[in-house]
Amino acid sequence: MERALREHIIGWVVERAEANGGFVFREELLSFRHNGEKLPVIDYSRGIRNPRALSATLSIVSSASGPYDDVESEDGLLHYAYRSGDPWSGDNRKLRVAYETGMPLLLFRKEVPNVYTPVAPVYVVDDRPDERAFVIALDESFRFFGNLDTLSEEKRRYAQRLARQRLHQPAFRTRVLLAYETRCTVCRLHHGSLLDAAHILPDGHPDGAPTVDNGLAMCKIHHAAYDQDMLGVTPDYRVQIAWRLLEEKDGPMLRHGLQEMHGQTLHLPRRPRDRPHRDHLAHRYETFLQGV
Repeated sequence: MERALREHIIGWVVERAEANGGFVFREELLSFRHNGEKLPVIDYSRGIRNPRALSATLSIVSSASGPYDDVESEDGLLHYAYRSGDPWSGDNRKLRVAYETGMPLLLFRKEVPNVYTPVAPVYVVDDRPDERAFVIALDESFRFFGNLDTLSEEKRRYAQRLARQRLHQPAFRTRVLLAYETRCTVCRLHHGSLLDAAHILPDGHPDGAPTVDNGLAMCKIHHAAYDQDMLGVTPDYRVQIAWRLLEEKDGPMLRHGLQEMHGQTLHLPRRPRDRPHRDHLAHRYETFLQGV
């Protein structure tokens, strides 16, 4: 019964996040109702939610500036510090129940005030009293891997890949879409579920950090066109469409969605520090020109 309720809540959070563009607003999480009764998904003032009706923790919040010492280690796992006080009671006890029973829970990354990026489901896979921390994994399989201190290189790479896919990329999308006010930088489309965060310089590039100034909020068609060098962006924030596309005739989507964007100026974030890094754009634009 409790697991079914958790899965229902997790499904609702994921659905709301996708509709918004990858994130959920605090008010949405506090207003959740089940069977007509209010059941907040996060706590009003703390970084952990332990509803009285549930035996184990429902959600935890990870914030770089928050009151909890949660640290993602090199193995791709999250080390979530015990709550202060008795390590065997209160919040710590309910996290320990999540560990013992394998109950799924929600992890929220607090990117900016009142906005959360959900990562779910996650699992408490280890309890380390000597470290005064629980270990949180992004995949249930880590519950069955044995001693997590001696993970094989293959499993360590798997954990790191999961962290990039389920932790860092969604957080990057949230930060970028919020900076662009949930609008495509090219066409101004304002539907979060249809928007992505496009990297200017890719992950593998030395300067390809997941920072807002290395990202562009784009609708899915413009993101795909950008990744395939059908669409380029100049260092002075103008859209360029590859000549081979400008010369094609292929219906209204090509005409209105791409060809008419040629020469348009980007819709940019309000804050100058969030705007695309001109050097990054210049480097990427050179790649675009090679394929024109």
